[in-house]
Amino acid sequence: MDLTDLIKMAGGQDSVGKLADSLGLDTSKAADLIGALSPALTRGLEKQKSGNGFDGLRDALAGGNHQKYIDQPELMQEQATRDDGNKILGHLFGKKEVSRNVAAKAADKTGLDTSLVKRALPMIAGLAMAALSKKSNTASSPATSGGGLSDLLGSLTGGSGSDGDFGLDDVIGMAKKLF
Repeated sequence: MDLTDLIKMAGGQDSVGKLADSLGLDTSKAADLIGALSPALTRGLEKQKSGNGFDGLRDALAGGNHQKYIDQPELMQEQATRDDGNKILGHLFGKKEVSRNVAAKAADKTGLDTSLVKRALPMIAGLAMAALSKKSNTASSPATSGGGLSDLLGSLTGGSGSDGDFGLDDVIGMAKKLF
């Protein structure tokens, strides 16, 4: 399962549509963009499984009210959603340079303008947290418990921790070269 599948399973199709509208894209192009960003976002989530990051992620899923991005798709077009998404990206990637590099790679992969992908990335991060939150609240054993969340994150990465041709480690390495 990838992030696109998780968003669909959580009922996020309308939110993807609103995301597409706010970006001036058709829904299929927005879905392509989510697919292109999925490996990096998933890898960032996967890295939260260790140390204090896991507790923070679990707490964010339990109390962050991220489900609203699926339950109220119109929120995908608001500045507050982008602001929340930027906070999420800060936790997942650490530095803005990493987010910029992730956006540049996704732009190359999709053929979309880099500035559009940079604008979309925080919204997609919020939507990813919404889908994780929604899935964790509907699972038979809550994903906010230790094993459930680890299992859910493992299913997103295929359990291998690999992120295919869109390696977050590669992007972080590129960002480190800038400093």
